[in-house]
Amino acid sequence: MNRKYITTFCLLLTSCYTLTAQEWPEIQPEARPATRWWWMGSAVDEVNLTYNLEEYAKAGLGGVEITPIYGVQGNDANNLSFLSPEWMKMLRHTQDEGKRLGIEIDMNTGTGWPFGGPEVDMKDAATKAIFQSYQVKGGEAVSLDVSVRDKRQKPVAHLSCAMAYSDKKHCLNLTSYVHDGILQWQVPEGKWEIVVLYVGKTFQKVKRAAPGGEGYVMNHLDRDAVKRYFSKFDRAFRENKMVYPHTFFNDSYEVYGADWTPDFLEQFARRRGYKLENHFLEFLDQGRPDITARIVSDYRETISELLIENFSKQWTAWAHSHGSITRNQAHGSPANLIDTYASVDIPECEGFGLSQFHIQGLRQDSLTRTNDSDLSMLKYASSAAHIAGKPLTSSETFTWLTDHFRTSLSQCKPDMDLMFLSGVNHMFFHGTPYSPKEAKWPGWKFYASINMSPANSIWKDAPAFFEYITRCQSFLQMGKPDNDFLLYLPLYDIWQEQPDRLLLFTIHHMAKRAPKFIETVHTITKNGYDVDYISDAFVQSTRCRDGKLITEGGASYKALIIPAVKLMPERVLQHLLKLAEEGATLIFIENYPEDVPGYGQLEKRRKNFAGWRKQLPSISTFDSTLSTPYQKGTIITGKDYGSALAKSLVFPEEMKVLHGLQYIRRSNDKGYHYFISSLQSRGVDDWVTLSVSAEDVMLFNPLTGEKGKAQTRIQNGRIQVRLQLRSGESVILQTFNQPLNQVEKWNYIQEQPVSLCLDHNWKLHFIESIPAIEGEFSIDTPSSWTEIGHPDAAVTMATGVYTNEIQLPEISADDWILDLGDVRESARVRINGQEAGVVWAVPFRLKVGKWLKPGKNIIEIAVTNLPANRISDMDRRGENWRIFHDINMVGLNNNHNPYSNWQSLPSGLNGMVKLIPINCQ
Repeated sequence: MNRKYITTFCLLLTSCYTLTAQEWPEIQPEARPATRWWWMGSAVDEVNLTYNLEEYAKAGLGGVEITPIYGVQGNDANNLSFLSPEWMKMLRHTQDEGKRLGIEIDMNTGTGWPFGGPEVDMKDAATKAIFQSYQVKGGEAVSLDVSVRDKRQKPVAHLSCAMAYSDKKHCLNLTSYVHDGILQWQVPEGKWEIVVLYVGKTFQKVKRAAPGGEGYVMNHLDRDAVKRYFSKFDRAFRENKMVYPHTFFNDSYEVYGADWTPDFLEQFARRRGYKLENHFLEFLDQGRPDITARIVSDYRETISELLIENFSKQWTAWAHSHGSITRNQAHGSPANLIDTYASVDIPECEGFGLSQFHIQGLRQDSLTRTNDSDLSMLKYASSAAHIAGKPLTSSETFTWLTDHFRTSLSQCKPDMDLMFLSGVNHMFFHGTPYSPKEAKWPGWKFYASINMSPANSIWKDAPAFFEYITRCQSFLQMGKPDNDFLLYLPLYDIWQEQPDRLLLFTIHHMAKRAPKFIETVHTITKNGYDVDYISDAFVQSTRCRDGKLITEGGASYKALIIPAVKLMPERVLQHLLKLAEEGATLIFIENYPEDVPGYGQLEKRRKNFAGWRKQLPSISTFDSTLSTPYQKGTIITGKDYGSALAKSLVFPEEMKVLHGLQYIRRSNDKGYHYFISSLQSRGVDDWVTLSVSAEDVMLFNPLTGEKGKAQTRIQNGRIQVRLQLRSGESVILQTFNQPLNQVEKWNYIQEQPVSLCLDHNWKLHFIESIPAIEGEFSIDTPSSWTEIGHPDAAVTMATGVYTNEIQLPEISADDWILDLGDVRESARVRINGQEAGVVWAVPFRLKVGKWLKPGKNIIEIAVTNLPANRISDMDRRGENWRIFHDINMVGLNNNHNPYSNWQSLPSGLNGMVKLIPINCQ
C-alpha cells in the first residue's frame, strides 16, 4: 500500500474517534463532494484555472478529476496537446492552486475513454478473434485459401492456428501447413472440418478524445501493451519534473468486441489445464450444448483473469510506484466485477438515470430515463471495498439524471441518498466542464447531463447541497462496514448460462445477466437485512472467528448466503465446509450446489465435488426450513428467505420491515452509526427497534446540521428509538455503548392544528434575471413568475424575490416552520432582514422561529429557477451556443435539437406558503 493511501486511511481512522464525541466528525478533504472536471480541448490557461478552482472551493467542492476531451469550435489555436510540456505546465499550476485552496487534484490516465491514444500502435491495439470454417473431403490433397476474409483485417490480422477435426473425433494442428494464406494438406479419410483462427483488431478508437489523445484503444488483456501505454506518463512526468496526482482514474470499461489477445491460447491452456484449440468445434457450436457452455465459461474466466492481472492490478501497482492511488469503474468489463473492483484502491460505481421513489412533493420531470443502476448494481463496488478493506467507495453521480438544463437540486438528493445507502462515501459529480470566465453563457458544456458548474443557475444554492453531502460522508467514511450477511455471487452460473461468447457486465444489461441474483438482493433487503457480495476468491480467503465470518479486508459478517447456486468450484465448497467446522453459519437457499463449472479435468473435479457435497447435511427437500448443527457452526437450508434468515438469529432492522425506511449501518469503537432515508411516499413518526444493542442514541440532521440525544426506551429487552422523518427526509443515527450525559436533546416536532396560510399580498421582484425584468409585481398569491404577464417572464433564468409583510398572531409555540410548498427550484429565506436558511430539497420546509417576532414580520423568499426556459428561448431564436466538436450537444434520447420544443417550466413559488406553529418534545 502506498504512502498516500496509508495516510488517507489513518486520517479516516483518526476521525473515527472524533465521531464518538457527540459532535459532527471533523471534515477531511475526502468527505467533501468532488467532480469530474472536463478539460475541453485542454484549452486551459492559468488565469481561468484559478478562477474555476476558486469558484469550486468557495462552493464547497473538495476534489476535481481532470478528464480532457474534445474541444470548442473556433478555439483550436488554444488547445493543448495531452501530456505536452504546455499541458504539464497547466497541470502543475492546477496542482499548486489545488493545494492552496484545499482541493484534491486527480486525473484520468488518458483522455476521453477507454485508455488509448497515438502511442498505441496496431500491435498494442484492442484485439479480437476471427474464426473461419471450411469443410473438406478425406482422401485427397487440398490447396485451400484460408486467408482472412475481412478486407479491413488483411493488413493487420495474423494467423494464430489452423485446426482440423474429423467425424471420427480426431483433431490435428495444421498451422504449419499454412503459407501465405494457403493451406496445402493431404486429407486423411473421413469428413473433416477446418477451423482457422486469426488474431485481428477491433479498430476501436478513443471515444471523445482530447487533442493529443486520439488513437486506438489499447489491448487491456496484454501485459506488455499495458506497460508500454503507461510509459508515456512516466516520460511526461519525468521530463517535466512533475509530482504525480493524488489519484488516477479509469472510466467504465467500454472496450467493444475485444475478445482475444495474441497469447490467449497459451494463457488458456496454462490456466484451465487443456487446449482450447482442440475444442474449437464445441467452443463455436451455436446450439450451445453443455460442453459448449462449459468451455465458454472457461473462456470467460480466462478473459476475466487476464483483465484483472494485466490491466487493473498492473495499473494500480504502477500508480503506487509513483505515490498515487487508483479509482476504477469495473462495470462494463468482461471480468468478475467484485474481484476487479477489489484490485484497485477506490472502487467506483455509476448512476445512470433517475430513480422513481414516489416521494411526496418531488417533481418528476417529463424528460427522464429510468435509473439502470438500482441498489443491486451499485453494491458491487461497495461490496468489493468492504470485503477487501478499502475505506472509500466512490460514484459517478447523476449521469443523465434528467435532460440538460432541467436538473434541480431536489431531484439530485434522493438518488444521492440511494448512493449513500449502497455504500458510497466519496461521491463525484458527472460533471463540471472547465469554462473560461469570458465565455458567453451557457459556457462550455459536456454533451451528457448534468452540469454542476457556476454556469448553471442551480449553482447559486448548490453549496447547501454540497454541505449536505459533506455531512453525510463525514459519517459514512468513519468506522467499518457492518452489513449482516455475505451473499455469494453465482458467477459461474452466469458464465454458463448467458449466450454468445464475450460477456460484458454493463449497467444497462445486468437485468438480463443476473435477474435471479438481483431479485435475491432485493428480497434480502426487504426482509430488513443488508448484504455485501462475495466472489469465489474472497470466499476462499475468508476465515471464521468467534462465529463471525472475517473477510480478507477485516470486515465481519454473521453468515454467508448461497442463493440457489447450481455450479460451484469444488475448492470453494470445501472451504465453505471448513468455515462451518470453525463455527460459521451458512445459509443455502432452494438447493445445494449441484456440479462444478468448466470443462478441464471435469470428471476428476466432479468426483472431488461429490465427496465434499456428501458432507453437507442430508435433507429430502428444501421446502421446509432446517437449521442443522455442523461441527462448531450451523448450516441452514430452506426455500424461503424470510424463514431461513430468521433461523440465523440475526435481528432484522425494523425500520425497513415495518416502516419502509432504507438504511446502511457502520460500526465504530463506541457503537454503531446509520444513514437512514425515507425514499418512499410516506414518512415515519414512531418507535423503532434497532437490531443492535445500545445505551444511548444521538440523531444528526445532515440537511441542517442539527443534532441531539434521541428519545429511547427498552421494549422486550431491546432498545427502541423514536424516529420522525417526512417523505424524502434523511437522518444519521449514532448509538453508544455507554450512557450520554449533559447532551442537548433532539427536538421532536408536534405541529399545532392551526397554521397561518400566507396566500395573499405577495409581491415579486427580480434581483437577477436574464433577460432582465425590472420593477415590482403585485402577484397576490405565491405563483409561478412565468404567469405575471411580462414578455420575458417565461424565458428568463432568474432569482426572483417573493416578499410578504405579515402579522404574526399571539400563538404559544416553541418554534415555527415555514413551509414553502412547491418550490421551483431552490430558495433562500430572509426574515426581518436576517438570513434564515436555504431550502433546496423536499419537503421544502425550514425552522424560522428564532427570526420571527410578535406583530409585523417581513418574509423574503429568493427563488432561483432552472436554465431550461432561457436555453429553449435561445434555441428558438437561433442563437448558436452549441459550439463544441465531436458529439457537440444531444438530448436525453440522443436527439440533436430538443431544446426549442420545450414548454416553459414553472418558476418560483407554485402554491400555498404556510407558517406552522410547533411544539418541541
